[in-house]
Amino acid sequence: MPTIPSPDDRLPIGLDYEADEFAHAETPQQLKALGNQLRMTIMDLLNERAASITELAETLNRPKGTIGYHVKVLADAGFIRVVRTRKARAMTEKFYGRTAHTIVFHGSPDRGSKMFMLQEAMTEAVVEEGAALPATTLRHVRMSEEQAVEFWHRVLTLAIEFTKAPRGGDRVYAFLGAVYPTNLPVLPGDKEGE
Repeated sequence: MPTIPSPDDRLPIGLDYEADEFAHAETPQQLKALGNQLRMTIMDLLNERAASITELAETLNRPKGTIGYHVKVLADAGFIRVVRTRKARAMTEKFYGRTAHTIVFHGSPDRGSKMFMLQEAMTEAVVEEGAALPATTLRHVRMSEEQAVEFWHRVLTLAIEFTKAPRGGDRVYAFLGAVYPTNLPVLPGDKEGE
């Protein structure tokens, strides 16, 4: 049985370049760079391994010029970089990789709801009758904000472990986690300290 690397490891199994654990999306330029579905797909592909513009274009069935433009936007925003080169005929082929495994959003790429990833999951999820996945659960618990933040850090650690799992199979799976405040009521007399 393969071992799962710890979240503290810098190189996930299969990733052929070094990257930081976290990058922050804070500026309007960075948020805009990540607010495009094709660019997010490029980011996902580069979480597998470094790739050239030619490889990305073939995989995404898009013209190299289109992919080159989106790669430049991501590189200018600081989310990807050239991690190696190789000579291909008389040209130097550049291979791009992510600067970090996980992007921490301060705001959202579409400048709308911070819950934009839920919509993304709804758009890309494949639901097949009788399949074991997708599987979801929704739970509500009254707790302090400090407890909720602590729990979120544990969920984030699990998400990082998910991205470091050994690569294989013929389908890409996604992990979505969220901890958020609600507008649900609290029973009277059931508040902390009462």
